[in-house]
Amino acid sequence: MESQSRVFAAIVPAGRELSGNEKEQGLEVRAVSRQSPGKCLREVQVTGTAEVRCQADRASVRVSVGNSKESVSEATHSVSRRLGYILQALRQHDIREEDTSVRRFLHRDADMYRMDAEVIVTFSDFEKMERICSILLEKLDKSVFVGTPEFYHSAECLSQMRLRACVSAVENAQLKASKVSQLLGQSLGPPLLVREDETKEWRNNEDNGGGGQGSAAPSHFPSLPAVTASSQVSVSFSLRDTSRKMR
Repeated sequence: MESQSRVFAAIVPAGRELSGNEKEQGLEVRAVSRQSPGKCLREVQVTGTAEVRCQADRASVRVSVGNSKESVSEATHSVSRRLGYILQALRQHDIREEDTSVRRFLHRDADMYRMDAEVIVTFSDFEKMERICSILLEKLDKSVFVGTPEFYHSAECLSQMRLRACVSAVENAQLKASKVSQLLGQSLGPPLLVREDETKEWRNNEDNGGGGQGSAAPSHFPSLPAVTASSQVSVSFSLRDTSRKMR
């Protein structure tokens, strides 16, 4: 995670106006009376940004079997037997029914009847996914097709990533505001305003092939995508004059 902040702060007596030079430099001064005309509230305004990166947390794998026979019953029985083994292997590894979908298709091909079955499995545990795929390939050999995993981000993962980016940006802004208030001989009061000004997201592909730098051989491992979210916030804090407490 990378963070950065820009700070704009100034403390002036109530009623003073900014000069043209100060406006060009981006200084913003607020000396306002919120409760009574004689009570001036000084504040410091900061902007903070943060980036959070999140790798894919879900993978979808397609497993299919098929066979052609002279009769419908033979084709159905042959495929159903292998399909039953696939579903049993998934249950033995605690894959929930809601994470699997099964489709069957019977059709005629010339003088033969062909039965095809497909299982789509959603995984959140990638190590378990690798074990199951290896078992199916070992036991069913050429009679089964195991597709390449398709990685993606769940809605919950993306929501948490955006939340973490915003919270980190606010934390970073608070840290900068605290440093500035100390520099100005003030103590940081409670926040007056927190506003998220801008959010961005972009996708990155990470190659998990493990090849070293300069390796020319292509990787056979599927890429694991990642998403980065950035957030920029504006935060205003009230300031307390520490010199008054010492008197």
